[in-house]
Parts: sequence; C-alpha cells; structure tokens
Amino acid sequence: MRKSVTIVMYHYVRDLKHSRYPAIKGLSVDRFCRQLDHIQANYTPISVEQLLSAQESDEIMLPRNPILLTFDDGYSDHFLNAFPLLDSRGIQGCLFPPAQAIVEHRVLDVNKIQFVLATISDPDALLDRCFSIMEEFRANYELKTREEYLLMVSDQHRYDPHVVHSFKRLLQHLLPEPVRAEIVRRLFVEYVTEDEADFAYELYMSIEQISCMRHHGMHIGSHGYAHEWLNHISPDAQATEIDRSLEFLQSFGVQKDNWTMCYPYGGFNDSLLQILRERNCRLGFTVEARAADLKSDDRLLLPRIDTNDLPS
Repeated sequence: MRKSVTIVMYHYVRDLKHSRYPAIKGLSVDRFCRQLDHIQANYTPISVEQLLSAQESDEIMLPRNPILLTFDDGYSDHFLNAFPLLDSRGIQGCLFPPAQAIVEHRVLDVNKIQFVLATISDPDALLDRCFSIMEEFRANYELKTREEYLLMVSDQHRYDPHVVHSFKRLLQHLLPEPVRAEIVRRLFVEYVTEDEADFAYELYMSIEQISCMRHHGMHIGSHGYAHEWLNHISPDAQATEIDRSLEFLQSFGVQKDNWTMCYPYGGFNDSLLQILRERNCRLGFTVEARAADLKSDDRLLLPRIDTNDLPS
C-alpha cells in the first residue's frame, strides 16, 4: 500500500520584483503558478483529511504520488496570492498562522529579522551593529564574547551565507531573550519602520481572511501563539503557547480534539510532544527535508520539503 507522501512548505508567495522588499526570500507568484502546473502534472494533491485517514488505517491507500501543500506564518500573501490559485484548481492549502501576529497586530521577531535583512546590502555591517548594541547589556547579563557566539554557529544553512545564518541564530535564540528582543526592536525601527502595527496589518492575514479560507476548504492549524522556539522554553511555557494557540483555532471552529501542529523553526522536544499528545493533536509537521513515510514516521514528526526543492 502506498504510504509515502510529499509535504511541501511555503512561506512568502508574492510579486517580489514589484514589491517594496524584493530581496525578501520567497516564491514569486509566477513561479508558484508554474509549480502548481508541475504538481498537477506529476502529483496528486491531497487534503489533511485524506492524510489522516491513510495514517490511521492500513486499509486506506493514498493516491499515486500524493502531495500536501502547507503555508507557514499566516502571511497576507497566502490569502491574496496563493488562495485564489489553490481554490480555482481544487487544491487544499494547509495554513499555520501564529496567533499573536493576527490578534495583537505585532510583527514576529523572525519577520523583523527577515525584513531588516531585506533592506540592507552589507550583512557584515549589520552583524557588527548587532554586536555593538549587545555591549550595552554586558553589565547586566553574562554575555559571551563575539568569537564565542560565532563559534556556536558551526552548522551550515541550506540557503543563507554564514554571516546571515549567524545573525539569525544570535537573534533567534543564542542571546538572552530580553537582549535579543531589544536588539531586534531597535534594528526594525532603524531599518524598516517605527509603525509596527501598520506593518503587521499589511504583512499578516486578518481573522476575516482566515475564516474565508477555511470556509472554502483550506485547513487551519496551529503554529504556536508567539512563534517561539518551542524546544528552548520550559514545559509550562510550552503548554501555555499551545493552549493559547488552541483558543485561537477554536475561534474558527477547529475542534479541540482534531487539530494539527506545525513547529515554528521546526523546534520540538519530548516534553512538547507529550503536551501535544495530551491535547489530542492529530498531526505534527517538521522542517526535516524529505518525503514522509506514514508507515515509519511518528504522526507528530512528519517531514516536509521546501518549495525550492520542487521545480518551478
């Protein structure tokens, strides 16, 4: 029986060339259209419901070359650009919006970092600026040296140069939370805008747009509340993140015992998985880049390939 499925991960889908931030890393609408053509010619798009049925029963067979499309972070791109194309082709998109960005109109730190990087031409100078601000906090925090922090970023990123990868890791989880939050806030104000709420209204989907997409058969799942690295916070904080995100999902009619999880940054650990199982999470999506095997993969640890791994 066929139990292998390709799960694709999308983020920005926009007219990059004519946008205010053409350097943001995303997929152009033209490439997305070509990719959908390739998908329909070579795969069979499936829904979360089909995936669940196949995962739960050995008797249910997936169609030939099944593929599931997922969209992280709740961008307005997904409603304005991806949704009309998916809806017209009868393809379900699985959307994972972080609740805080939608309900509080706050720009996630991960997005602040992305748009700062999209405005600058010299990432080395930006990294210097980051370490310069960091020195203001040395008296109150036990901070490492620049060299020590850079040595902590020994892995290579699939798409980012090492200086960009180092900058992101510093501001995502290597520095103490209050330090990195203040550095990200300052850089966003310096390089992007002082009006965070207005930027958030433009960047993310609205509650009405999410409701519309769900009404048209798109799947809405959890991406946490504040898009935390869930494997870097305590079990109590993990539970709070999950419970607040579930309250958000329930406002769209998602059932408390029938929901899915997409891990921000791909981060998870044993305590988080236990919390998800206690709260009846049905499926969990990671960022491990390969096809999923429903026979051998844990249902809460399904891998996904990046959109760049598909022809377009």
